[in-house]
Amino acid sequence: MPYGRHHLRKRCESIISGLDLSHPFSLEGLCARIAEQRGRPIRLHPLPPEAAESGVCGLWVGTASVDYVFFEAKTSRLHREHIVLHELGHILFGHNSLAGEEPDSGVPVILGRTNYTTRQEREAELLASLIRTQAGLLPGRGPQGPLEKLGSALGVRSTDVG
Repeated sequence: MPYGRHHLRKRCESIISGLDLSHPFSLEGLCARIAEQRGRPIRLHPLPPEAAESGVCGLWVGTASVDYVFFEAKTSRLHREHIVLHELGHILFGHNSLAGEEPDSGVPVILGRTNYTTRQEREAELLASLIRTQAGLLPGRGPQGPLEKLGSALGVRSTDVG
């Protein structure tokens, strides 16, 4: 492992410090801000059923002009959101699936999410988790009472209900 968990966490925190994690958190808003920073749109699409059946639950296809993020559609809203955050983690880290290939070579970057055994997968997963943690809590205040705590654990905010 080229660097330890502490170093990885610091790298993730550095990336997060450059993001505006508004409250309440909006995945669409985060995608729009990242797209603006990168100068190209991020398009979200559900995976075709065949991909999900093969074990892939998320996929990033980065081209010179657009980033496509695909996610498993037949899962909970919370899981779909986490899959997209994971793929955004790959984008924010600047991961490239083609060893030695220059990102601007015109060859699309394709990363599929199936496991967490590689360094890139661990980086993207930790970044996704830290974004969720930091965006989901109000500054200086954790969930209050049993209903808010349950909602927080399930990824449901009071603004999602009613």
